[in-house]
Amino acid sequence: MFTSDVKIKFHDCDPAGILFYANIFKLSHDIYQELLESIKDRNFFDDESIALPIIKATAEYFSPMKSGDVLSTNIIVSQLNDSSFELTNLFYDRIKKLHAEVKTVHVAVDKSDFKKTALPMELVELLRANRV
Repeated sequence: MFTSDVKIKFHDCDPAGILFYANIFKLSHDIYQELLESIKDRNFFDDESIALPIIKATAEYFSPMKSGDVLSTNIIVSQLNDSSFELTNLFYDRIKKLHAEVKTVHVAVDKSDFKKTALPMELVELLRANRV
């Protein structure tokens, strides 16, 4: 499980001061980027041969998240296949109350033809280390 903290910023909120529903995906993607950047020898966001597009994303909200809230996020690899993986990102407050759950499905594609390809071994190793 990969863990990080995130602070809800005012500009991420709607006029009522609650996290705008779509911004949970932005926060999740920021944590996903941190996870991938933990592989020091490869930058998957600037890779010439492979892309990892998100093909499905869902969010479920359990409690409002407000400007100034500091949340702990846990990314869990909930599925791992040869060319795809699913991440579950859980957002908790300081007392471990679950506020939201985001799931994203990613697939590896070759940038030359955008056909599905095998996940790179260093990514597989990282994902296995964070699998439930």
